[in-house]
Amino acid sequence: MNRAIKILPEHLANKIAAGEVIQRPASAVKELIENSLDANANSIQIIIQNGGVDLIKVVDNGIGMSSEDAKVAFHRHATSKIETYEDLESIRTLGFRGEALASIAAVSQVEMRTRDKKSELGTKVRINGDDKIEITQDASPIGTTISMRNLFFNTPARRHFLKSISTEYRHVYEVIQRCAISKPDVEFQFYSDEELILHYYSSNIENRIKDIFGKSLTSTLLPLEGVDEPVSITGFIGQPQFARRGKVEQFIFLNNRFIVSKNLNHAVYQGYEHLIEKGAFPFFILFLTIDPKKVDVNVHPSKMEVKFDDESSIYKMFLTVVRSTLKKYNLIPQIKLESRGNENPVETFRLSSQPVSMRNYSKETEELTPGKPSEKAIQHFQHLYIQRDDNVDRTGQTVHSITDTKYQQLRNKYIIVRAEDGLLIIDQHAAHERIIFEKVKSRFINNEKNSQQLLFPVTVQLTPADSLLVKEMFSDFELLGFSLKYFGNNTVIIDGVPPEIKPGMEGTIFEDVLSLYKDDKQDVPMKPSERLAKSFACKAAIKAGDPLNQTEMKSLIDQLSYAEIPNVCPHGRPVSMKLTIEELDKRFGRTS
Repeated sequence: MNRAIKILPEHLANKIAAGEVIQRPASAVKELIENSLDANANSIQIIIQNGGVDLIKVVDNGIGMSSEDAKVAFHRHATSKIETYEDLESIRTLGFRGEALASIAAVSQVEMRTRDKKSELGTKVRINGDDKIEITQDASPIGTTISMRNLFFNTPARRHFLKSISTEYRHVYEVIQRCAISKPDVEFQFYSDEELILHYYSSNIENRIKDIFGKSLTSTLLPLEGVDEPVSITGFIGQPQFARRGKVEQFIFLNNRFIVSKNLNHAVYQGYEHLIEKGAFPFFILFLTIDPKKVDVNVHPSKMEVKFDDESSIYKMFLTVVRSTLKKYNLIPQIKLESRGNENPVETFRLSSQPVSMRNYSKETEELTPGKPSEKAIQHFQHLYIQRDDNVDRTGQTVHSITDTKYQQLRNKYIIVRAEDGLLIIDQHAAHERIIFEKVKSRFINNEKNSQQLLFPVTVQLTPADSLLVKEMFSDFELLGFSLKYFGNNTVIIDGVPPEIKPGMEGTIFEDVLSLYKDDKQDVPMKPSERLAKSFACKAAIKAGDPLNQTEMKSLIDQLSYAEIPNVCPHGRPVSMKLTIEELDKRFGRTS
């Protein structure tokens, strides 16, 4: 069938194009705040309702617009920021494509009030989803106020793909947080459903970071600075020992524009090489200043992806500056030789004396149910039950000769077990992670709480976004084993914790579980409670580097032998690896 090629109507083309710019409420908030910052506003107020779906309102005290400018502002590719191709090659503003207001008008009901200092009266523009534009005079203060209501009201399919209200709220909060970091001299106010969520006064970067992340985290940061004209890097990086299991607190700004760059993130991680364990990520806020002609920010309508003329040089500079900063503060560890002697090792974690309750595992439903252990699970660990040596040291002291002990810990990371037909090597962190995950998942399935009361409750100050997440999952946290009480809007008092948490780590693990849960973007569909259990298991498990004595290693292996899926951790990494005598003979070239 022949189809005639037609030019799409402008209103339909606008709706299609708007999908690249306005993907969710947070996208609109980002575009409007950037317009306000480009208009030299030093005070910005953001108001949302229902996660930004019902209302997004941004009020600024910037330079405003004349009546003539206001009339054309909503036309596609209408912009005051560039005029020539040369301007496009040297972008110095946050916005420049002239698509934001047109995209917003295409998918919502918009009203704009604006006035510049030369005009006695302001201008009010109203657009109802690409319908007729209404323009009238209005008594407005200098600056611009844009209100957009009923996002995606005329594209219901797009509205259907929005997430929960709390999820959309958190995305909006994160956008405001990033803008507030990039412009500490600008005052920000954020209201959600008529409640003041945050108010950041104009300040410097140090105080702004303290306002956003709190004094305790700020005190762990190291100032960073590196200059290689015409490129400079400034900012802050976290001390290695405070690295977390999530990537949510990592920020790179290019000429005050927040960008996403896996390559530059990797450069920072390499700077911490061997200082943080695998799977942990450092906190950092880095500002990269570079000649705009040396970078292309016109890669995607979101303007968060960039291309550098010489990305390898930028990568090396990030790596060098991070490493030199850590060295400057004596955080590069020195090698020390210590006599092992016969000291009693310090127990650095707690293992339950009782093995996990036996369960059956159904691959079809991915659920654990009470019952006997599966035959597969028993067979997998049959080789663990080897003939016991009556001469094995059972004093609990670490013995470093594999011929004198049943279990051998290698680099405080792997447990080596002698089996009749070879060697079994167990990753202690992955094994403990699997054990805790199945324990916690059983609590959720059986609706059983298991909490240990704290003699001295722990107080944790949350961000508004994290506070909302905790409230949303309050019952899941209780089943996990946390006993929580709110003190004010964003302060949580922990007076009970899961039995798997090491004393003194209650507040840290609670915050890290939140961070890891938010950063968990696995494609495997999981219930929120299962994701929470997985995040908790990762943070509460013993770590690579924790020394274990014979009793602890035996307890770990005994509990693992009862696990339904003992061969992989909740993240899919292998728990154990077996080297048979046949494999060893082959590697050594033996024939008998």
